[in-house]
Amino acid sequence: QVQLVESGGGLVQPGGSLRLSCAASGSLFSFYAMGWYRQAPGKQRELVAAITSGGSTTYADSLKGRFTISRDSAKNTVYLQMNSLKPEDTAVYYCRGVVAGSVYWGQGTQVTVSS
Repeated sequence: QVQLVESGGGLVQPGGSLRLSCAASGSLFSFYAMGWYRQAPGKQRELVAAITSGGSTTYADSLKGRFTISRDSAKNTVYLQMNSLKPEDTAVYYCRGVVAGSVYWGQGTQVTVSS
């Protein structure tokens, strides 16, 4: 069983930055395809960014240039660096991992962008 634990959310002012972390259990992390998704109140969960086991990245078009996904296999952790945050970035951010055809989700971390 793979467990994903997110951290790093919180309240930030518009224009600020946050870095989210997702720590994964298991010794096969380097084989996981990882991603960050978010869900705002009343909206569907949407892809923010994804990174393959080989390090290739994908971003939601609207977020390119502000958000950066990265991974550290030595720490079994994937990160989401979020810059120039806007109120519309307010959402619960979820970490997702895929390995051997199985999909795992973290519990989510709240990000609130407000003055």
